[in-house]
Amino acid sequence: MNFGFSEEQRDVQNLARSILSDLVSPEKLKPTDRYENERFDEELWGKLAEAGLLGVAIDEAHGGMGFGFMELSLLVEEAGRTIAPVPVIPALVSAALPLQKFGSDEQKARLLPGVASGKSLLTAALMEEQNENPAAPLLTKASKQGEGYTVSGVKLCVPFAHRAERILLSAQTDQGVVALLVDPKASGVTLNAMKVTTYEPQFELVLDKVAVAAEDVLAGPDKGAEVMQWLSERTMAALCAHQVGTTDVAMRMTASYTAERKQFGVPVATFQAVGHRAANCFIDVECLRLNTYQAVSRLSGGLNATNEVQIAKIWAGDVGHRVSYASQHLHGGMGIDRDYPLWRYCTWMRHNEMMLGSSAKTLSDLGKRIAAGEAFCS
Repeated sequence: MNFGFSEEQRDVQNLARSILSDLVSPEKLKPTDRYENERFDEELWGKLAEAGLLGVAIDEAHGGMGFGFMELSLLVEEAGRTIAPVPVIPALVSAALPLQKFGSDEQKARLLPGVASGKSLLTAALMEEQNENPAAPLLTKASKQGEGYTVSGVKLCVPFAHRAERILLSAQTDQGVVALLVDPKASGVTLNAMKVTTYEPQFELVLDKVAVAAEDVLAGPDKGAEVMQWLSERTMAALCAHQVGTTDVAMRMTASYTAERKQFGVPVATFQAVGHRAANCFIDVECLRLNTYQAVSRLSGGLNATNEVQIAKIWAGDVGHRVSYASQHLHGGMGIDRDYPLWRYCTWMRHNEMMLGSSAKTLSDLGKRIAAGEAFCS
């Protein structure tokens, strides 16, 4: 049995790598540090659209390539390799993917062509204060108003909310969880800019009796929690794919530096302790890669992958921490020099760990499921 990527998947990966490596560099990222400029490369986003990559998992009927989650995850991994200043996860995974799966024909025809062409953005609000489970919102409430809803509450860390045509979010009703597409320009919506270590534009989303029309209801209370769990698992898997890219580059950057840096007249890479640290990083990255591909493959095939996603997310956090620490240690003072690119990768490794639950939180969730007989890990 062939467990490798198909020719089409390799083509998607190679195309993404070619565009991202050509258009993303430390010199181009530097102007966005410390919020001096917005961390969004419109030229790059446009090039990805021209290549068809923004629509890689969108049906051909709506301007996409018609591939699946595996191909989209390969794009995300390549974005992680360059820490590209574009919202591939929030726009393409957290928002467009569930819209493609659960949206009505009218919703898909109205919103997906703009995503595939790069002319419009979608995003998702998945986190609340002290709550990282979008399938069980605690601070966002909705009440029925005609065929639509009125929603109030607060969401945190909403990426690119100021550019989005719609923000996908969940809210609790008396009958259950609903999934709604909120217009950030609607009356009652307030966006408060947040500052984060990656410099990605993120916002606190405050909703005060915001009216959501029937055509912007993605899922009612009978299916809302299922939709949000579906997109949560795919977003977590995408974060793992991004982490594969970031940790792999950080590890290789470290190996290259230690092979050139000399001490006592020889490269420090020849020191046994240094070699062991670098080798452990390589093993960690490959283990993360395999666990991520396992989760993504099952999700892409429509199989239950809750265990695999949680395991991959635990690996993503732990590997990100260990690779970041070892890379900084082996670089010495150079690692924290802001004129050297390593520090940016370290901030994104931490971001990928903490989004939708840290390793400790995810391990606790998996442990509870095992104890309850809901999960079996061998």
